[in-house]
Amino acid sequence: MTSTGDVIAVIDDDAAVCDSTRLLLETYDFDVHTYQSGVDFLRDNRTIACLIVDYHMPELNGLDLVTELRKRGRNVPTIIMITATTDPMVERRAAELGIRHVLKKPLANRVLLNTLRDQLE
Repeated sequence: MTSTGDVIAVIDDDAAVCDSTRLLLETYDFDVHTYQSGVDFLRDNRTIACLIVDYHMPELNGLDLVTELRKRGRNVPTIIMITATTDPMVERRAAELGIRHVLKKPLANRVLLNTLRDQLE
């Protein structure tokens, strides 16, 4: 699998998760930008093809961030939310916001790569 030139944003308050995800995706030639908060991401207006966002973060959780993006009229074609815990209410709200994939941490590399391949091809 190789990149199509799409920019992927990774938002997680855990720097190690940001770094490891960025390194993995850069191995497949993706252009990856990392942010340690939703607030930091909202300050950046670059066009993003895919957003990989953690649910549990201070200030704005993943769902709040996507809600704010929608309010601002920012279109991100693919959003993948990652979470350490599964909650049917969170998954239901994610689906209402157009988040097609909620993946459980720790992320298996192949699961993330397969999900990206399916969404970006």
